[in-house]
Amino acid sequence: MEIPVELVRILINEGGETQVIVVREVDGDRELPISIGFFEAAAIDRRLKEIPIPRPMTHELIENVIEALGGRLARIVICDLVDHTFIGKLVIERNGMEVDVDCRPSDAIALAVGRRVPIHCEDHVLRAGNPRPHESD
Repeated sequence: MEIPVELVRILINEGGETQVIVVREVDGDRELPISIGFFEAAAIDRRLKEIPIPRPMTHELIENVIEALGGRLARIVICDLVDHTFIGKLVIERNGMEVDVDCRPSDAIALAVGRRVPIHCEDHVLRAGNPRPHESD
């Protein structure tokens, strides 16, 4: 089941290789931290701040291709966690049908924040990122 989430934090450490973005469920308190690279975090930050660029960068190129082919980015989904790696997908509407495209969650989130497209996360992924404490006997 897809749960609506929102990007709530970008933690950029210019001296480190790994950056962190955090999504939180819209109608709850579960959070999911995702480690990403510096350039991916910078791209998300740039798109959130609507910093203009003279020529299309990678995420703008993807948007342009989707639109040129008659599609529309409907939503993005953080859909799985495999061997400590998050899996994402773009859900593109075209001709009344949905097409899923495999991608990194950081790229999906960069696209989503740039176009204000809904972000979702599969419930089992949120659960994996928020393990319940064991009950004592």
